[in-house]
Amino acid sequence: MLDQARIDALRDAPVTPGAHIIDGARREASDGATMEVISPLNGQVLTTIPKGTAQDAEAAIAAARATHGDGRWADLAPAARKKILMKWAELIEAEAEDLAVLGVRNNGTEIGMALKAEPLTAVANIRYYAEALDKLYGEIAPTAPGNLGLVHREPAGVVGAIVPWNFPLMIGTWKLGPALAAGCSVVLKPAETASLTLIRLAELALEAGLPKGILNVVTGEGHVVGAAIAESMDVDVLVFTGSGATGRRLLEASAKSNMKRVYLELGGKSPNIVFADAPDLDEAAKVSAAGIFRNSGQVCVAGSRLLVERSIHDDFVARLAAQTENMKVGDPLDPSTNAGAVNSLRQLEQNLGFVEEAKSQGREVRIGGKRILEETGGYYMAPTIVTGVEPDDRLAQQEVFGPVLAVIPFDTEEEALQIANGTEFGLAAAVWTSDLSRAHRMVRKVKAGVVHVNTYGGADLTVPLGGLKQSGNGHDKSLHAFDKYLDLKTAWFKL
Repeated sequence: MLDQARIDALRDAPVTPGAHIIDGARREASDGATMEVISPLNGQVLTTIPKGTAQDAEAAIAAARATHGDGRWADLAPAARKKILMKWAELIEAEAEDLAVLGVRNNGTEIGMALKAEPLTAVANIRYYAEALDKLYGEIAPTAPGNLGLVHREPAGVVGAIVPWNFPLMIGTWKLGPALAAGCSVVLKPAETASLTLIRLAELALEAGLPKGILNVVTGEGHVVGAAIAESMDVDVLVFTGSGATGRRLLEASAKSNMKRVYLELGGKSPNIVFADAPDLDEAAKVSAAGIFRNSGQVCVAGSRLLVERSIHDDFVARLAAQTENMKVGDPLDPSTNAGAVNSLRQLEQNLGFVEEAKSQGREVRIGGKRILEETGGYYMAPTIVTGVEPDDRLAQQEVFGPVLAVIPFDTEEEALQIANGTEFGLAAAVWTSDLSRAHRMVRKVKAGVVHVNTYGGADLTVPLGGLKQSGNGHDKSLHAFDKYLDLKTAWFKL
């Protein structure tokens, strides 16, 4: 339950300048440089964070390496690690509303979504992996008599985690939860435009009793801090959520350094496929609108391509437009708002550039397509539906990461599959149909790590999230996330 009085009290409250968290202490950048944090709500300076250097990243990595090596965390009894992580979750939960407001002021997500998706999801993530960590058993191999084969699971070592700005706490704890539960040490690099809540998260971890040096946070530019982490010879595992271009650079850095394992979630151009026999077209329109326009389209799994069977195309687009017109876009700290601000002016301009290109190609902007609320100084964009899009258009091929929906008609199931699979991405998808056999066929044939049926979004922590094709590799969420942070070691005995 949101406390509006508390939200209003925090809305304009001064924000303490951010700091690195290295070896348990708040630190400035080694050269004293800072970066302004601009709030997308009003375009004003919110506070500053350190503009980290390669030396800062190296100091954090050294702390993580030393503390992993001395076993202060990795060698703790699983029950002891669990106790600290559960206390951490308790402290986050106690500050959930404050963290949500801080996050909204930093990245623009609407408060109703932010509270649930950010601090409360972080709490759930940490508790889930804390509860699971003492239930991961080794194995005894079925060997011939006279031999004994044991399979041990050991923490992989130092983890470098680079996370994006759209859901820093949720995505951050998708990585921190299993990494810390597994006994690893972590160097976390937040996005430049969404570092504040993750800094506070690390401070709360220390309050909960996490040993110094186990979780380190270094803020700054990706090409400096992120590159230093990726190129380090002392980072064993690198996990990243973000763009494909950056993902490629991280793979190159791994190859040029110590060939560290790299796990990537690189976004998508997810198809939302509506057949004429969808069980409830109004529900499909309502959920589809949320699936692309919540958080102003800044969602990795956003259903940004709407594929509609031609016989219902006009009717369904009309229903979708009606749902969209009823969405309230504006002040993210107003609980009645359905979509908040775009994260930055740069992102807003990129979104509008996609729309202008589509218009130049003769595509129809059915609704939206423009900046709104410019008088606030903030970065707001009207939810946008573009029809007449061709499958090979850039709008249908490249991730916008904004509130822009490309609508494409199809005639047959085979054509829908061809269009759905006709991009370099493969993160998420949805199928709306009353035909159970068709649903199973589509789940099997659509190339995506998550395929929703008669819904969009909402898959909880019990199932993995990972991409196919150029949407990445490895999985966040579920018990499968542990695979990234645990090494298998065989012990072979001659009896």
